Amino acid sequence: MKLTSKLILVLSLIAATVVALVVVWYATSLPRAVTSQSAVLGKATRTGTPAIGGPFTLVSTNGESVTDQTFRGKWLLIFFGYTSCPDLCPTALANVSVALEKFGPDTGRLQPLFITVDPQRDTREVMANYLKSFDARIVGLTGTQAQIDQVTKEYRVYVALDKSEKSGDDYPVSHSGYLYLMDPKGTFVNVIEGKEDGDAIATWLRQQMTSSTRWRNSS
Repeated sequence: MKLTSKLILVLSLIAATVVALVVVWYATSLPRAVTSQSAVLGKATRTGTPAIGGPFTLVSTNGESVTDQTFRGKWLLIFFGYTSCPDLCPTALANVSVALEKFGPDTGRLQPLFITVDPQRDTREVMANYLKSFDARIVGLTGTQAQIDQVTKEYRVYVALDKSEKSGDDYPVSHSGYLYLMDPKGTFVNVIEGKEDGDAIATWLRQQMTSSTRWRNSS
C-alpha cells in the first residue's frame, strides 16, 4: 500500500509538471496584440516610407531662384542627370517628353524637373541649350556644388565623378537613373526607371497619382 501511494504521488507530480509546462508554452506561443496608436484608432497607415526629399535652393535656366516651395500644389517628376551624359539622360528625358504628350489634359498638374549632378559644367546657358531637344515643359535646375550635393543627398541619388588629372573637362559621371514622383505637398510617392518608355511612364503616373490621392483622402 505504501509503495502504491508513493507511486501515485510521483505520477501526480509528474502530471502536474507536464500540465504546467503545456500551459506556459501555450500562453507564450500566442501572438501578441498590436497596441500601437494606429491599431487603436483603426486607421489605415503606410509604414516604411523612405525619407526622400527635402528643402533645397537652386537656380533655373532663366536665372530665377527655385526652392522646394516654388512648385507646391503641383506634382513633381524629377530626374537627376547631366548634359554630357552619353545615353541614360537623353533617353530618360526623351521618355519623359513622350509621357507628357501621352498624359493629356492632366499634364498641367505635373511639373517635370531636370536637376544636374554636374554643376561645374552644367551652367544655366548649357542646360538651357541642352533642353531645347526635349519637351519645353521640363525645367532645368543647377546651382553651386554645395547646393547640388545637398539636393542629391536629400533625394538619395548616387553620384560619382570619374574624374582624373588627365581627363580635364571630359569626364563621365556615374549616377542613378530614377524618376522621382513627389506629391503636391512635397512628399515622396514613388520612383520609376528613366529607361521605361513614354507610354509606360504615362500609365505609371496615372496609377500613382490616382492611388496616392485616394489614400490621402481616406486617411
